Order: sequence, then structure tokens, then C-alpha cells
Amino acid sequence: MPPVRRSTPSMPQPVAPFPLPWAFCASVLLAAALPSTGLRAQGLPAPWPSALSAASPDTPVPSPVAPTVAPPRPTLPALASDPAQARAQWQRANQRVAEFPRGHMDVLRWEQQHTPGVTPPTTSATPALTLATALRLSLRHRPELFTQPNMNALERAAVQRAHIDHVRQLQRAWTQAIASGQHLQLLTEVLQAATTGAELGERMVQTGNWSQAKLLREQQVQAQAWDAWAQAQQDDRAARERLARLMGEWAADAADRLGAQLAGQLPVVPEALTPGEGLCATDVEAAVLRSDPTLAWQRTQTQRQLDAVGSGQLDAWRHAVDAAVATGTPHSPHTAPDIQDLPLLRDHLLARAVRAEANLLQRAAQRRSMAREAWAHLQAQHARALHAQNTVAHLGTQLEQETLTRYNGMLQSTWDLLASVRQRLLALDAAAQARRDYWLAQADWQALLAGGDYTQADTASTRTTGAAAAPQGH
Repeated sequence: MPPVRRSTPSMPQPVAPFPLPWAFCASVLLAAALPSTGLRAQGLPAPWPSALSAASPDTPVPSPVAPTVAPPRPTLPALASDPAQARAQWQRANQRVAEFPRGHMDVLRWEQQHTPGVTPPTTSATPALTLATALRLSLRHRPELFTQPNMNALERAAVQRAHIDHVRQLQRAWTQAIASGQHLQLLTEVLQAATTGAELGERMVQTGNWSQAKLLREQQVQAQAWDAWAQAQQDDRAARERLARLMGEWAADAADRLGAQLAGQLPVVPEALTPGEGLCATDVEAAVLRSDPTLAWQRTQTQRQLDAVGSGQLDAWRHAVDAAVATGTPHSPHTAPDIQDLPLLRDHLLARAVRAEANLLQRAAQRRSMAREAWAHLQAQHARALHAQNTVAHLGTQLEQETLTRYNGMLQSTWDLLASVRQRLLALDAAAQARRDYWLAQADWQALLAGGDYTQADTASTRTTGAAAAPQGH
């Protein structure tokens, strides 16, 4: 199994459970610091990325990224056909288990503790890549996002909107990269627990205490856990590559270097949610309207054009529109309404005023609708994140503790304990993904408040393994 680059997530902080054997497997952290282009105490690196080197096919690159390891191919243990050999095999297996008070669990733990070549986890002294640092690095190769003194109001507003959109994309990529790393870490542990269950099942078959059908069920759980882990590994790579592209990192190992700099988990979700500093829920529409960089200018221009047209002309136009809509739409909804008043249509001042008023109304309606939708979405994601963090993850931890107590009292089996461990990890993963969705919604909301537009992006659904539906006992 490939090494995991981040430390084990700590959400929430449960009582330390019984140390399972898979916890002793190699889970080495990739803590290599960035090379000469690395961060200097959260500052900008000294050399700029070379566009000429990036565009040259002759630039040497390291070896390609290692492909995903091949999935395990479970096999049923071979049973001796001769009765005497079968009896001797059964006796050796049971004598081996009898040397340990907890049976198979302690056998695997002892073997993994005494397996040579296991590297202890290491930690990195390199500071985490913050969002502010990532933004500063990304802006160095985006000259179109800088305003200049010779720009007029519309040109400056266009640059401001492009800058807001870039910040939003970078914040979402940074959030996804951290969340995908934590998702991979948790599913790695789920796979380790499922692999332990399959290994114990093989020993149960060898000792004659299990049928091969029960072993096949454990191997099916392992296969499903591997598939989910492989998908999480692919998603983690894609998320880091997206962040690297936005930051202008072009080297082949840029995603790995960025991954080593990312934090292990996203910031904690605040208990209380507010629209922003000095804002309340009733102010969201007004705040979003005020933040639009061109809406005030557009409103002023529309007012001037409407003032240049007589009220009688405006009333005549509105009457003509109502008549055309009432005449044509009910009978032929797919045919455009028709206005026959040629003198009214040839009034150019009226035409400009009507068009300006329509554009202003559409923009204002869009901004108000965006404000309501984005704020409602943020509230929903905040509630989901708190529920997953305070309830779902807590229930998973409590279930594991209760199962451990019953396991220590020999009331539940090893496979019950492994199943509860998988359920706890999946509950933590659900909480982590809900936290990710909240921060993605927060990024969209902040961009809208800054003057950008709101387009709710689809968030990757939380993937779970078949471990949650695994057999609970033997």
C-alpha cells in the first residue's frame, strides 16, 4: 500500500480505542520540504517560475507518477486433503493463536510489530501552504488581474470581476485539495481495517472455525474498500493538480510538493454563522447589490435615459407591450409577440431607455436571487457540517467504544470490532466532507459579497466503501 502523506485527522477528539493491528502498518508521511523554490516562512519564493523552461519540450522532468498499485487478488486458503495433514495444520494454527490472550488479533499485531522495514511516521517542519500564500503565488503570473491608473471605470470593474473569480477558483481548489487528502487518509485506514478482517478470516478457515463463504464475504468487503481507496487516490491527485495549475506550478512533481505543504484538515466550522461583518440576514440582498462593481453606474445611466424620455412615451410603450403579449402569447406561446406601432418603434431615445431599463431590471433581479440562493446554501451547509461533526462523528466514535467494551467482555467478535472501526472512520469521513462543503459554500458567498457572480458548483459526493454494510460477526 502506498504511503499516506498526511497525519491522521483529529475530528472529533475521541478516547483512544483499542490499538488494532492495522495501526502498525506502514503509514509514512511524505514530509519532504519544498526545494529551493519552497516557501520562506509563508513568503514568496525567490526565483520566479520560468515560462520558457515550462514551454520547452527539452526541459528534463522526473520520472512519471507511479500508477495505482494493483488491487489484491483474494484466494481461498488451500486445505490439506489428507486427514493427517489437515489435523496437523489445524493443530499448528490453534497453537499459534493460543500463545496470545486475544487470539488472532494479537497474532497479527505481534507480526506487524516485528516486521522489518517499517518506517516510523515523520513530521514536517515546513509551514503549511495557506490560502493567502497560494493566492500571492498565483497572482505573479496573472498580469491581467492587476488594475492600472489609466483604466476607466468599466475597465477597472472588468478586472475586479476577473480577480474575484480567480480568488474563488483558487479558494475552492485549495479547499478541495486539503479535503481530498483527508478523504484519502481515512479511506486508507478503512482499507487497512478491511484487509485485517480478510487476513483473520483466512486463519479462521485454516483452523476450521469458518466456512469459505464467510471468508468470501470479508474478502468482498476488502475489495470494495480497495476500490473506494483507489478512487480517493485518483481524486486527491486531480485536486492537487488543479491547485498546481492555478498557482502556475508546471514541474512534474509540483502536485506532490504542494501536497506535502497542505494542512491535514480544513479549519473548524464556526458554531455561529453570520453573513459578514456588520451584516444581518435581512441585509444580504442590499449588500450584494452594493458590491456589484457596475450596478451603481448602470442605475445612474438608466435614470438619465429614462429622464430624457417623456412619461407619455413610456406609458405608450408599456401599453403596446402588454397588448402584444396578451394577444399573441395565450394562442401561440412559441411565437414572438409583435408590436405594430411604427412611430413608437422609431423613437431611438425611447428604445435606448427601454433597453437600459430592461437590462438594469435583469441584473438587479439576478443579484437579489443570487444573494438569497447563496445565503440559503451557506446556511444549509453550515447546519450539515455541524450535524456531521457533532452528531454523526460522535455516534461513530461511541459505537466503536461500546463495541470495544463488549469485545473485551468476549460478548462480540473481532469482526464486530473491525466493522465498528470502519463505521467510525466513515463517520469521520462524512464529517470531513461536510466541512469541505461548508468552506466551498463560504468561498462562493464571499465572492458574491465582493462583487462576483454566484454559480453553485457541484461538490463531489462523499464516497463510502462497502465496509459499512459488512458482516457484523462470524
